[in-house]
Amino acid sequence: MRFTFVTLFRPLMEGYFEESILKRAVAKGLLRFDFLNPRDFTTDKHRKVDDTAAGGGAGMVMMAQPLDSALRHLKAESPGVHIVFASPVGKPFRQSDAKRLAAQKRHIAFVSGRYEGIDERVVELWADEVFSIGDYILTGGELPSLVMCDAISRMVPGVLGNAESLAAESFETALLEAPSFTRPKSFHKLSIPSEYLKGNHSKINALKKRLALAKTKYFRPDRYLKFTQRDSDEKSLY
Repeated sequence: MRFTFVTLFRPLMEGYFEESILKRAVAKGLLRFDFLNPRDFTTDKHRKVDDTAAGGGAGMVMMAQPLDSALRHLKAESPGVHIVFASPVGKPFRQSDAKRLAAQKRHIAFVSGRYEGIDERVVELWADEVFSIGDYILTGGELPSLVMCDAISRMVPGVLGNAESLAAESFETALLEAPSFTRPKSFHKLSIPSEYLKGNHSKINALKKRLALAKTKYFRPDRYLKFTQRDSDEKSLY
């Protein structure tokens, strides 16, 4: 699977793919990452990519021409590319989106805005989807792009060493994942639940389900309420 990042600040992003799971996935040929800088496509002799906002207002806006030319170049090189814009006004990015995009797309481009945003005409012309990772404002779209890419990448078959671990993670079901523990058995007078240590997997799984319920109720009462209102096979397992 290929990911292209359309960004003015490649150095902010490329180091993320040089460590750990994603680095190994690249080495195995499962993932590919590349970068496209709108500044390389500007027609301005000073390589200018921003201008004052039409209608007034504070800050600068990313100009349409450099981004349009960059995306036109990318689309010509890879006609099937799926173009995603990171924006606080987009729909919330969910685990279901990560699974869908990993299953259905082979090339995704993330467009990262800067300054006060991107000329809206570029979004209208090129966006296949617009996503937000939360109700807050960041300096640019690079971090949201990395977040979405990471979530999608780990859904690509072979990227994770143990694919079974995906099934038990938070947001794969209505409930959050149960707490995890490792050695030592006691740490600062806090002990691992004794059932975890007895080797009875049916009882361990039953306890994990109860703990998942409790954790969801405490941290995400909205998800817990939705779960309790369900009439489904999944609910009956708890």
